Amino acid sequence: MNIQVQFPPSLWADTAPPRAVNPAAKGKIETDVAIIGAGFTGLSAAIEAARRGHTVAVFEGKAVGWGASGRNNGQVIPVLTSAEPDVWVQRYGETGRRVVELIGNSASILFDLVREFDMQAEAEQTGWFQPAHSPGRMILSQRRVEAWQRYGFPAELRTAQEAAEMLGTEFWHGGMFNPTGGHINPLALARGMAKAAEELGVTIHENSPVRSFERQGAGWALRTADATINARAMILATNAYTGELVPQLAPRLAKSLIPVLSWQMATEPLGDNLRKTILPGRQAVSDTRGDLRFFRYDARNRLITGGAVIGPHDVANRVRRKAARSLAEAFPALGTPEMTHVWSGYIGMNWDRFPRVHQLGPDGWAWMACNGRGVAFGTAMGRELARAVTGTDPRELALPVTEPKPFPVQGLLRRVAPTYLAWLKRNDQIEPKL
Repeated sequence: MNIQVQFPPSLWADTAPPRAVNPAAKGKIETDVAIIGAGFTGLSAAIEAARRGHTVAVFEGKAVGWGASGRNNGQVIPVLTSAEPDVWVQRYGETGRRVVELIGNSASILFDLVREFDMQAEAEQTGWFQPAHSPGRMILSQRRVEAWQRYGFPAELRTAQEAAEMLGTEFWHGGMFNPTGGHINPLALARGMAKAAEELGVTIHENSPVRSFERQGAGWALRTADATINARAMILATNAYTGELVPQLAPRLAKSLIPVLSWQMATEPLGDNLRKTILPGRQAVSDTRGDLRFFRYDARNRLITGGAVIGPHDVANRVRRKAARSLAEAFPALGTPEMTHVWSGYIGMNWDRFPRVHQLGPDGWAWMACNGRGVAFGTAMGRELARAVTGTDPRELALPVTEPKPFPVQGLLRRVAPTYLAWLKRNDQIEPKL
């Protein structure tokens, strides 16, 4: 049977290796581990649980990689947005230290997985660079480098001259470089992870939104439109899309974050001369602005970038023009590029930009709020959650458990969230007090 799922238009939907969509779940299903969501976290968890000898069934509301995992920029970043390593330890002690180790190793975990299963994901482990957009941020970059080095990770401080050589422009002031990062085609990675999971015996049911789950006896009972599932353990891996397909699935979790629309886009492929002078080492780049400037190449030498604008009117065209101007400002030789693809998807944000881990019951887990850094961390966290439900004591893992704290006016906050950009842009002009 040829099953169709309408994928949101994007460069990744046009270029990822094709994958046939699996049939929806039907009837009674028994499994050791049930996973809700076939993005990076869910698929990484499925691979790890299957490796450890457990039967695994994944239930995806649309298709593998349909949500944030298949729509993001594809940067593999081994740090989080503002959750600095020392603060993790201050907040969670030894568990926080394990989280720091998980974050610092997250990019390598992803790239090692790609290499192990020979995933056709356009993976390039060329490093990740965070250039400082002002002298004050350069001092913050130095502090971040020192913090990550204290925990044994290969962060490096690059001078303004070194940054200019790396980027092909003098637009930034230096910054922090981590050689373990890089970039991938995210939808291709999701499909590669699904293939690897299925080779390990995992069953993936698509077009199967889970409508409810509850603890029953010594296990978990899940329901879709046409199936009832009994599982010893369960992982909820839906993050920013937790309340999108089935609002009643986990409302407290869904309301504990703010889904924010993130816009991505791609230029025409650059010619050889420009390619050799602009970002010659093909690193992934995300600078220190709150109103972030970020870019990297894909396998066809397109620059993949993005941005945000305030207000709902004509957003796609406005963000397209803004991102093109930003590239032209940083790289005058490029001119103002034309964007051939513009697309968007939700990221899960919260007030302090710390990811949250929740225990839903015995052998029932979820994590929320990637805050724009879900590619590497989501993959690493999936492995960690799988270990928690397959015999490892959760107290030995990087699982800083908290209770969900729903936003009391989440609907209103979702509507006003784009105006947060105005505050970020203002803050970008202010040198931090050091």
